[in-house]
Formats: sequence, structure tokens, C-alpha cells
Amino acid sequence: MAISISEALDIVYQNTPVVDDEWIPIEEAVGRVIGEDLIAQFDLPRFDNSAMDGYAVKQSDAGTSVPCTEHIYAGDDPRNELHEGSAMKIMTGAPIPKGCNAIVPIEEVQVYEDKIILPVSIKKDAFIRWAGEDIKSGTVFLEKGEKVTAYTVAMLASQGMSHIKVKRKVRVAVFGTGDELKPHFEKIEPHQLYNSNTPMFLARAKELGCETQYIRSSKDTIAALQESIGQALHADIIITSGGISVGDKDFTKEAFTQLGMELHFEGVEIKPGKPTAFGKIGNTVIINLPGNPLASMVNYEVFVRAAIRKMGGLKAFYHNTLTTPIRETLKLKKGKFTVKLGRFDGKSFEAIPLQMPGMVSPMQAADGMIITEPEAEQLEKGSLVHMLPIAWELVSEKKEDLFTR
Repeated sequence: MAISISEALDIVYQNTPVVDDEWIPIEEAVGRVIGEDLIAQFDLPRFDNSAMDGYAVKQSDAGTSVPCTEHIYAGDDPRNELHEGSAMKIMTGAPIPKGCNAIVPIEEVQVYEDKIILPVSIKKDAFIRWAGEDIKSGTVFLEKGEKVTAYTVAMLASQGMSHIKVKRKVRVAVFGTGDELKPHFEKIEPHQLYNSNTPMFLARAKELGCETQYIRSSKDTIAALQESIGQALHADIIITSGGISVGDKDFTKEAFTQLGMELHFEGVEIKPGKPTAFGKIGNTVIINLPGNPLASMVNYEVFVRAAIRKMGGLKAFYHNTLTTPIRETLKLKKGKFTVKLGRFDGKSFEAIPLQMPGMVSPMQAADGMIITEPEAEQLEKGSLVHMLPIAWELVSEKKEDLFTR
């Protein structure tokens, strides 16, 4: 019996394990997920320093003429204390001398020979960067489950870290089924089709940061399917397409079941793509998608992408949506949760006019999708929809409402 999209996603989240950790250089960590909370070993900045090129002064000397006794540069270690009635020239990033309680920028000071005239108003602590105001020693400065970016690498380097513990890449194995399907690099007969799903799944998994294995299409026999499955069982996720409906040669489910698969669901109330199944053999997740390309792509984005996020250790693994107006009125058929692919121009969402389960061209054109509830008959121009992005990541640490009413 088919279950709801929400129920299916809950099952995916609850039954998808998280992969192990590994240590890698920080320069290679972009896009990876942090494997442990990281605690700062020292303050950043490490010492009080000047935020400007200017003069280290005492606030009480505002409006007076004072001698400039010395210069302090970045990298210096000033030993002399600043006393009332004097100033020290200081460069950006240089340590603040003892006794200083404000920095006056160069452009606010008048210089006369060996003395400077300070402005009449000086704010206490002005232009001083305090030790630890950015990162405090002993605190968690990066959390387990965050994804590393180039700017994360800057934080790691600022703490003198050369390596980081991250989640290893999720391993995805992909193979298709169907005697009529041929690899795209072979010649085909008029009655045959190219297998577009397998290379699509493979490329999408790579886009999502996974390691991948390509397995040539299996013939529609249990023995052939089990041979392909055996080649893939080292993977974290096995993705298949086709062979999961009710046709005479749809043996995929039986082949997996005979190898010990625990089936968690085998139908989802979603249009297109109802014949989607999820199960496990040991810790290997099995996701069987429909054979029709657009239907398989839709369910890949909804279910496989969710599994990859969860398995990859992201703390924010739930889908999230962008609320935006719909550009044109969209008519719908009542009765099912329906996915519509579309384009987002930064201001509004426009559904692609013609999109059928067996098509491939709408997939290339789409950068987002909406899922309408069964009661929806028409979405009026300008009404708000919940768009799930395809072209970029939008995630949440808690469940969000995904559906457009």
C-alpha cells in the first residue's frame, strides 16, 4: 500500500545510517561534513590590537597637544606603557600598548613637528579589537554536522589546524534494469532505448558530493539482477530504476528480497513516481526509483537527496522550501500530491508548461519544484508556493512544511 510523502521521508530519515569519519587536510575539506565539535585552543584575535592606522592614546587627552613617543607595527611586542600626556603611532593589527584606552585614526589628528593635536572628542575603547571578540578560547567554534566552505577553512587555519575529522564521502552504486535499455555509448536498434537514468543518477550523486560506481544495466531476470546487486553491496546506497512496478518482468524487488532486503515501503502517494521503494540490506540503503526519467528524477530529489544528506552526517538534513509567488496561473488535477518542475528567476516560480513522466527535457530546464496537495485544483497567478530548490541546497535542522495548498 502506498504511503504519504511525509511518511516516506520519515522512514528514510529514521532508517538511514550515518557514515564513518576520516581525517583529511583542511585544504581538501571543502564540501565535507565536520565529524566532531571543534573547540578553540586560543582567542582570536590572540591579543588586543588596533583596528586602524592611527595613534594609541588615553581618552583623557582629548583636545590636547601631546608628543608621539614611538611607533608600533604589526608583529611588534610593545614593552613600554602609554602614559597620560603622550601618544604612540600604531598600525592596523599591531598590539595595543599597556595604558592605551582608545585609538584615534590618522585622518582625525593634526601633526605639528614632534607633537600631534588630538580631536576634542575621543570615544573610550574606539577602534580597539579585543582578544577573543571573534573566537573565544575553550568555546565550540564549529559544530559537528556543519558543511565545510572556503570560509570554514579560514577559521580552521586561524586556529592553526592542518587536518580535520570529517564524514567520509557517501558511496553510491547505480544500475538500471530492462532488456530494452542500452548504454549511451553503444549503437541501438529502432526498438531499443538508451539508458538515460543510470548516468543521470551517477552524475547527480557526484554533484551531491558522493563517490560513485557505475554498474551496467541488468537484464530482467532474478539471477542477472542479483549479480548486479552483489557488485553493489559494498556501497552505502544502491539506486536502481525500473523493474519495480507490476509487469510480468518486474523482478527487482524479488531479487533484493531474496538477498535479505528489509523493505520499508514500496509505493508513495506522489505524482509522478508512485512505484518508489526503500529498503535495506544490512547498512546498505536500497532505493528503487521508477523507470520513467522525469518520475525518477523527481523522486531522486525528494528521497535520494534526503538519504544522502542524512547519511553524510549533516545536522541540517531536512528539506526546506522557499516561499515565492507563482508567475502564471497553474491548473491541476485533484486527488494526488503532484510535483511540478519549474524555473525560479529570483522573484517568482514558473511551472514548465509540458512535463510528462517519460520526458527528459523538463529536467534540464528546472531549478526548482513544488508539491501540491490533493485538494488543489488551481494556483492563481501571484499566489504563494513552497518551492524546493534543485539547483542549490536549502536545508533545515527541523521538519518544514513542503506542500503547496
